[in-house]
Amino acid sequence: MVNILFCGNDKVFDGMLTCALSILKRTSSSEPFTFYVFTMDVSHLKDTYVPVTDAQMDFFKEVIRGYNKENTAIKIDVTELYKTEFGGCPNEGAYCSPYTLIRLFADMIDGLPDKLLYLDADIMFNRDVHLLYDVDISGYEYAAARDHYGKYLIRPDYVNAGVLLFNLAYVKQTGLLKKARALIKAKRLTFADQSAIIRSTTKKKMLPQKFNDQKFLHKHTVVRHFSKRLFWLPYPHTDNIKQWQVSKVHKVFGYYQFDDILYEYVYLKEKFNREVL
Repeated sequence: MVNILFCGNDKVFDGMLTCALSILKRTSSSEPFTFYVFTMDVSHLKDTYVPVTDAQMDFFKEVIRGYNKENTAIKIDVTELYKTEFGGCPNEGAYCSPYTLIRLFADMIDGLPDKLLYLDADIMFNRDVHLLYDVDISGYEYAAARDHYGKYLIRPDYVNAGVLLFNLAYVKQTGLLKKARALIKAKRLTFADQSAIIRSTTKKKMLPQKFNDQKFLHKHTVVRHFSKRLFWLPYPHTDNIKQWQVSKVHKVFGYYQFDDILYEYVYLKEKFNREVL
């Protein structure tokens, strides 16, 4: 069983679909997948902060079971946990959204497996997920690759927390996430959850950049992370192009390697809008 964790509100649906499709299409093994989805209702903070819907989850399950009838998806509502742990905390208005914080509850949820691959929604797999998931993390809290900009601007081993292969059993022993939650509640951090995880780490396994390429796509790239990045032309600027923005993926990046995935996504999204909404 391969265990994947997504976190977010209902807007994460496009990322869940495209990322899951990339995993299923690029992985040759018949081993089943379980996709866990942490979500919550914090619409008191912002109208759009509403949970992944049951309709979205049902459709997502239908899609992934089309690849393997043993695949499943489990929605876990962490609303009350969030209010108890982080309600009114200094990082509630984090650089992204409160949903970036809820992966820090992974050690508090009963029934989660010892090995768990956390993925941001703006992730696409270019190669087999087992190249990453099968990495031995015995004696490590997690495995992660360097942050493209942070490794130059902060320190060489500064990691990007958009792809984290967790050893939850060891995390519970060291108290990594418990310490990270304490930091989140104590003071405002530059990158909120990412900063808290890095500062609380006892032992991490460094992965090659191919497991979290945030700027380039090579033949050896396993994970392409469509995070915000710097462009130099036609003038220096940043942009936050996501994989489900198919026209921009073609026009700006010149990527066509994901077309089999993205065209299926477009078909599925139209089907969802037509039949479910």
